[in-house]
Amino acid sequence: MSFPLYIAKRYLFSKTSNNAINIITIIASFGVIVGAAALFIILSGFSGLRTFSYSLLDASDPDIKIISKKGKSFIYTDNINSILKKDLSIKEFAKVIEERVFLEYNDKNEIAYIKGVQDNYSEIIQIDSSLFQGNWLDKNYINTAVVGRTIANKLSLGINNFIEPLSIMVPKPGTGFINANNAFYKADVQTVGLYTGTEEFESKFVFVNLELAEKLLNYTKNQITGLELKLVNQSTSDKTATLLQEQLGNDIKVQTREQLNEVYYKVLNTENFVIYLIFTLVIIIALFNVIGTILMMIIDKKQNLKTLLSLGSTIEEIKKIFVYQGFLLTLFGMIIGLVLATIIVILQKQFSLFMITQNLPYPVEFKLKNLSIVIFTILVLGYLAAKIASSRINRNFIEKD
Repeated sequence: MSFPLYIAKRYLFSKTSNNAINIITIIASFGVIVGAAALFIILSGFSGLRTFSYSLLDASDPDIKIISKKGKSFIYTDNINSILKKDLSIKEFAKVIEERVFLEYNDKNEIAYIKGVQDNYSEIIQIDSSLFQGNWLDKNYINTAVVGRTIANKLSLGINNFIEPLSIMVPKPGTGFINANNAFYKADVQTVGLYTGTEEFESKFVFVNLELAEKLLNYTKNQITGLELKLVNQSTSDKTATLLQEQLGNDIKVQTREQLNEVYYKVLNTENFVIYLIFTLVIIIALFNVIGTILMMIIDKKQNLKTLLSLGSTIEEIKKIFVYQGFLLTLFGMIIGLVLATIIVILQKQFSLFMITQNLPYPVEFKLKNLSIVIFTILVLGYLAAKIASSRINRNFIEKD
């Protein structure tokens, strides 16, 4: 063990004759403990919120979506089918038809999007697990629909109401005079399920069978608005999307889930960074107590330092004593804080101590990445604080009476 480190440990763990310094040291340690614990808990909470938010997207957006760059629809050709089936990174894919529609139910109206899907659509996204009430689409019954909870609330719409169907209307294309009595393609459907999710998602779509959407929009065979893909490994989405874009050509647009929700992801990441900066500032303020503690200790140990200097110690070695002391004070405070924070995070994860709503616990997630961020942040700031405090030491200060 080096001489400065040995002396630093003695100074750190032994009480001084000045009670004020002992109290300031305790306060400084407490500040580091609270700062480390708070930063780790906040980062763990944000990780939990991010995972929770991403799980909601699992029920609304596919890993990859393919749409046309020109116009609303395109033809699903044998070439496209061959490209998708040959790609081993694609687990499943489904054709979809989306279009803006008018909804009418019991003299109430709403504008939403119809989404015609194939029978295997529940294997693309976890929409069936998001059902709030009722069942998913039955392939044996074409004129059925699954509606978002927000849309259902606006229309006062329930499920399995055989007396009053939900009317879906699409304006007929064309120019010139419009006959109000024959201006829409119309289909009456039976609502068999309600789904929930993000506010935007559950207020946007009415899911129906692909055949009904084709008939309602008067589409030709294999005319679709998009393809939605489920990958074997979601982490390969960028690579797969790039490869598909090259193979499918410039008339087709291939987007990953991150690209479909670019603003959403940016907001989450920005909020996480801002919260990190705010709590780092709190830690910096707490570390001013460490600087104050080291300065008080330097003044209190001035006679000891004069003795060390007379015995042959250099100014740099004496400075290292207090750099080590400040660093050790920060290190031990950080360890205690992280242990307490880890216990709180584990208890929250296991026993749901804090709730957002009656049925929804506040999500947290223990990640080594967050642990590394906290350790790096506090140790660097702690070292800088100790370095700043020890810079007060020089030969004139020690020898001055």
